[in-house]
Amino acid sequence: MQINISAAAWQKSSFCSSNTCVEVAPLGDGGVALRDSKIDGSPVLVFTEEEWAAFVAGVREGEFDVAALAPRV
Repeated sequence: MQINISAAAWQKSSFCSSNTCVEVAPLGDGGVALRDSKIDGSPVLVFTEEEWAAFVAGVREGEFDVAALAPRV
């Protein structure tokens, strides 16, 4: 499936700094596109509405916290 993102309205993350930056763009079908803005021609990841909702829920629940992911010694 080919998705046209040429008219995507990209928004930088509010946590963006000069060296680390991602951008997201809502898509017409409810999905979301994601890219790394500091790399020219960065690949674009496209998520369905359901996939994006699951990811955001995981972030809000701390599922991806670095401290929680670190191996315990």
